[in-house]
Amino acid sequence: MPIRPVTVLALLLVVVGVADAQQRRPITETDLLDFVWIADPQIAPDGSRVAFVRVVADRERNTYSSSIWIVPIEGGAPRALTTGVRDTTPRWSPDGRTLGFLRAAETAGRAMPQVFALDMTGGESARLTAMPEGVSSFSWSPDGKRLAVGSYVTDPTTSVTDPGRPKPSDARIVTRATFRADGAGFLERGRRGRVFVVNLAEAGSSTGRLLGQGRFNDREPVWSPDGSRLYFIAQTVVEPDHVSPRTALVEADPVAGTLTDLATVEGAVSQLSPSPDGSRVAFIASLSGRPIRSYSQADLFVVDRASRTVTNLTERYDYDIGDGLAGDQRAPRGGSSARPVWTADGGSLLTISGVHGTANLVRVDSRTAAVSPLTTGDREVQGFTSARDGTLALLSASPDQLPVVQVSSPVPTAPLRTIADLNSTLFAILDLPQPEAFWVRSFDGTRVQGWILKPPGFVPSNKYPAILQIHGGPHSAYGATFTHEFSWMAARGYVVIYTNPRGSTTYGQQFGNIIQHHYPGDDYRDLMAALDEVVGRGYVDTTRVGVTGGSGGGLLTNWVLTRTTRFKAAVSQRSIADWAAWWYSADFTLFTPRWFAGPPWREARDFTRRSPITDVDRITTPLMLVDGDEDHRTPPAAGGEVMFRALKLRKVPVVMVRFPEEGHELSRSGAPWRRVDRLRHIVAWFDTWLLGKSHPEYES
Repeated sequence: MPIRPVTVLALLLVVVGVADAQQRRPITETDLLDFVWIADPQIAPDGSRVAFVRVVADRERNTYSSSIWIVPIEGGAPRALTTGVRDTTPRWSPDGRTLGFLRAAETAGRAMPQVFALDMTGGESARLTAMPEGVSSFSWSPDGKRLAVGSYVTDPTTSVTDPGRPKPSDARIVTRATFRADGAGFLERGRRGRVFVVNLAEAGSSTGRLLGQGRFNDREPVWSPDGSRLYFIAQTVVEPDHVSPRTALVEADPVAGTLTDLATVEGAVSQLSPSPDGSRVAFIASLSGRPIRSYSQADLFVVDRASRTVTNLTERYDYDIGDGLAGDQRAPRGGSSARPVWTADGGSLLTISGVHGTANLVRVDSRTAAVSPLTTGDREVQGFTSARDGTLALLSASPDQLPVVQVSSPVPTAPLRTIADLNSTLFAILDLPQPEAFWVRSFDGTRVQGWILKPPGFVPSNKYPAILQIHGGPHSAYGATFTHEFSWMAARGYVVIYTNPRGSTTYGQQFGNIIQHHYPGDDYRDLMAALDEVVGRGYVDTTRVGVTGGSGGGLLTNWVLTRTTRFKAAVSQRSIADWAAWWYSADFTLFTPRWFAGPPWREARDFTRRSPITDVDRITTPLMLVDGDEDHRTPPAAGGEVMFRALKLRKVPVVMVRFPEEGHELSRSGAPWRRVDRLRHIVAWFDTWLLGKSHPEYES
C-alpha cells in the first residue's frame, strides 16, 4: 500500500521530535545559578512598554543582583535601564516620561532604599528622597508633583543613653512577645511604619511631610484619581501579638494632614485600589472570623466612600483571591504587584484567583459580584498591571517555565502574548518532563489533588524510586508553577509526587480550615492515599520510596515517620518536632487560638499528642535534618535539633545539615550556592538509602 503524503509528514515530525529530545539534556542543580528571574512588571500608562525587575545570581559574591529592565509591547529585545545591584520597584509617573524605582545602599549594615527617578528621554537617574529610615513603598500623585512614601520612624524614648558610657549600650530591651522576625533578626523597639508626602520640588533632600501619627503601623499609601486624597492601611491595635488583626482603611488630606477612617476591618488588609471616579476603594482582606479560624480565605472587598459601607464581592466565590502557589522560583528580592485593577468604567475589577493549584486572572463585577475567568489554564499569575486603555502586563509562570512577561489586549478573550522570556535559551536545551495531574479520594471521600513528575525517558514497565514532597504552610498549595527542586529530582531518576492535602489553599474555605486543632492528623492520611494511587500504577518500586518537606512539610515529614515504616529515607527541612518548644520560640504568636485552643501550659495534652517527638520511639527511617542557623520561623531548637538528639540516642541513622546565616527562606531566596548545596545534600541522602550509593560524609 502506498504511503500517503500526510503519513510521511507525520513520520518526519516524529523523527525531528526524537532528534530534538536527544539534543536536550536533563536539568542540573547548578542550572539554578544561571536562571534569570523576572519580577514586578509595570506597564507604561500609554501601554507602549513594560518595565520590570531582572534578578540574577552573583556566583562570585554568592548573592543576587537586581536591576530595572524594559521591553516594548510590540516586539523587540528587553534592555537594561539601570545597572544597580539592588534596584527594585519600578513605578511609572502618570505621564509616562519618568520611571521611579527603589535603589538600596547598605547603611550601617542595613539596606536603606531611596526613591530614584530615570528620565525616559535620557540622562542619569536622580535621587528623589532622603528618608532617614529608608523607603518601603511609594506612589506618584496624579499630577506627578508629589510622592506618597511609606517609611519608618523610631520613637526616641525607646533608646537608653548614659553620658558616662564611652559608647551606647548594645543591650536590647524587649517589651513585646513578637520581638524578632525571620530574615530580619531582632526588631527595633519603637519602630513604626508611617506615611509621608514628598514634594518633588525638593527632590533629593526632602524627608517628606508626616501624615499624622497613625496607629501602630501605617503602610501602602495610594492616591485618589484626582490627587485630593491619600489612602493607606493602619493597624489599630498597639500590641497585636495575641489578638487577630484589626485594620483601618485611612483617608488622608495630603495638604491639611487630617485623617479619617473609611472602614475598620476585623482581619488583615492589603492592596488598596481606588475606583476611577474616586467613589469606592477596593482591597483584599482575610477576615478573622468568629470563632477564630486557622485559615481565612482572602476575598475582594469594596468600601463606598459616601456611606462607609463595606461589601465582600467574593463572599459566594469559594476560592482564594490574590493567592499564589508554593514553589522555589519567585525572584529573590523581586516582588510583584497584585493590586486589584478597575476597568475604566468602574464596572468590574480584575484580580488573581487561586483555584485547584492554579492562579489565574478573574473579572469581578463591582455591582453584581459575578465572577468570570479572564485567563485560564495551568499557570500561576504572580502579578499584573494595566495601562490606561486596559492592556494588561502579567508575570506568568507555568510547570515547565520560569516567570515570563505576557501582555493581553483589553478584550477578555484575547490570547496572552509573551514579550519577555529571559530563560528561553537555557530551557530550549533542557529535557523537562511535564507533570501529570491526578485526583484521589481519601479515607473519608474527600477529593485530593496531586501531580506526578516522571524522569526523562520514562518507561512505564520499569520500576523507579520515588520521592513524596509535602508542602509547608500548612495553608499553601502546590500546582501549576515551575519548581526547580522537583525537576532536578526527576532528572536524577526519581518519580516525584506532590499533593495538596486538606489544609491546602485554592480549594475553598472549608477544605483549608478543616485541619484547625487537628494538625498534623488527617492530612497525613490524604498524603498516603495519594501515594497509594501512584504506587498502584505499577512503576514505583515500593522498596525505594522517600519523603521530604519543609516548614509545615518538615513537621509532616517527622509525623509521617512516627506513623509508618513504608519510607526508606526521609529529609525533614526547617521542621517542628516539639510544638510547645516552638510555641515559646517562634517569631510570631497568633497560632493561639488558630492552631491550638490555648497555650501549652493549659493544653499540654494536645501539644504533646500532636508533637512528632512524642512518638519518636517508633521511628526507624534514616533521617536527614536541614536547617538554617538564623531560622526564627521554625527555630532548629524546636525541630531539627530535637529530632537529631533523640534519634542519635536511639541509634537510628540521622544527620543534621546546618547552613550559616540562612533563615526560613533558604530554599527560595537563600544565598545561591547554599541553595545548590541544599539540593545536593537532599538528593545525596536519598541516593544513599534508596539507590545504595556511598556518601561517607554522612557516616558517624
